Amino acid sequence: MLNASLKELASALDARQISSVELTTLFLDRIETLNPVLNAFITVDRDGALSAASAADARRAAGKAGPLTGIPLAHKDVFCTEGLLTSCGSKMLSNFTSPYDAHVVSLLKAAGTVMLGKTNMDEFAMGSSNENSFYGPARNPWNTGHVPGGSSGGSAVAVAARMSPIATGTDTGGSVRQPAAFCGVTGIKPTYGTVSRFGMIAYASSLDQGGAIGRSAEDCALLLSAMTGFDARDSTSLERPADDLATGLDTPLKGLRIGLPREFFGPGMADEVRTAVEAALAEYRRLGATTVDISLPNAKLAIPAYYVIAPAEASSNLSRFDGVRYGHRAAEYTDLADMYSKSRAQGFGAEVKRRILAGTYVLSHGYYDAYYLQAQKLRRLIAEDFSRAFEHCDVIAGPTAPTTAYAIGEKSDDPVQMYLGDIYTVAVNLAGLPAISLPAGAAAGALPVGLQLIGNYFNEARLLGAAHQLQTATDWHLRQPGGAE
Repeated sequence: MLNASLKELASALDARQISSVELTTLFLDRIETLNPVLNAFITVDRDGALSAASAADARRAAGKAGPLTGIPLAHKDVFCTEGLLTSCGSKMLSNFTSPYDAHVVSLLKAAGTVMLGKTNMDEFAMGSSNENSFYGPARNPWNTGHVPGGSSGGSAVAVAARMSPIATGTDTGGSVRQPAAFCGVTGIKPTYGTVSRFGMIAYASSLDQGGAIGRSAEDCALLLSAMTGFDARDSTSLERPADDLATGLDTPLKGLRIGLPREFFGPGMADEVRTAVEAALAEYRRLGATTVDISLPNAKLAIPAYYVIAPAEASSNLSRFDGVRYGHRAAEYTDLADMYSKSRAQGFGAEVKRRILAGTYVLSHGYYDAYYLQAQKLRRLIAEDFSRAFEHCDVIAGPTAPTTAYAIGEKSDDPVQMYLGDIYTVAVNLAGLPAISLPAGAAAGALPVGLQLIGNYFNEARLLGAAHQLQTATDWHLRQPGGAE
């Protein structure tokens, strides 16, 4: 059952081959065994999970089950969960129990899923390696000395190591796709506004978007279908008809045009990544798709634009964590200003402080026009590049990350090198487009390589279908770490 797809799990539950309580216990026991090494979970809610599983079994017995009823899942610890610790991977919120559920959590509860617990992440979703967590780094199950990627690293590890069939994540600049690539699983970031941000603790509000992580595109389609929907409490939530993203997965690829941006295939990509991506593209051509050369001329400006806009929004969003209403408060202080200063100094980690300072600087008088306003202009140019590219192709393909997972500590002292690891992913968030990462090969030491597919707005079904067709023809998504046998 640990290696079964969501459809297989649902069939087994329907046939009474296993109950949700038994299935949930299986995953909880696996978490208990593997988490001391992999550190994928910050919080495990055994009692709550078993209670929810029992309710799911009763719901199924009454003939009221849906596709996800009784299926265990894990939530990234950025989503508020009523009555359960929601820490955002930070000391600042290490004592915060949320009084309400995020919209995503509510939707998945209504779908009958069983929450196993909350997964590890870079503090306030700021990072690309999961090394910035107050609880220590999650570890890549393919090689525990390597990072799993971030910020949704714990969710990717949980799925890769078969500690959970599926998991939620969030993607601000690649934080679903990059850990999916590093851990050999599938992760999708939908069009901005299709998943509500209510109850999802904000990093950069114009970039953050909830996403789905699973072993396959089919699993991600089922999870994402249950996560999307209009929410009046989120001013950026889009009111659109609901999509059943799993219905078109078997559409043949004949006639699909895959755009290959020359900017994604230049210097900086590791040879082993290039080899795997080119092999995947060759498989797509064999399946009936065609490839066309395109250009995204402003893609090279995505990193500087992102690292102005995101910290600027973070400096505003994180101002609420002041030690007054909730979160960490310094034990000793002289006055209110001193309490603010000490609480924030003690509660935030180094990377969060770095981004708050950078964001405050670019928003300050005299620098707003020079930095923040210019970055927003670049953002528009990047979005226009994508619009022109989609006149010539249906999806855009390239590597998810320039390298495979690197060793823990390898880039800790060089934040700029860490930021450059997002070079293929951040432009998607700046434009608000959907994108998916799927396993496409392996490099030295069996470390996975991810292929990224980018779609036009609201084309999640096409992306998932294209990914599913490749996964039907290959087995990279079925391979698992040695420790996950």
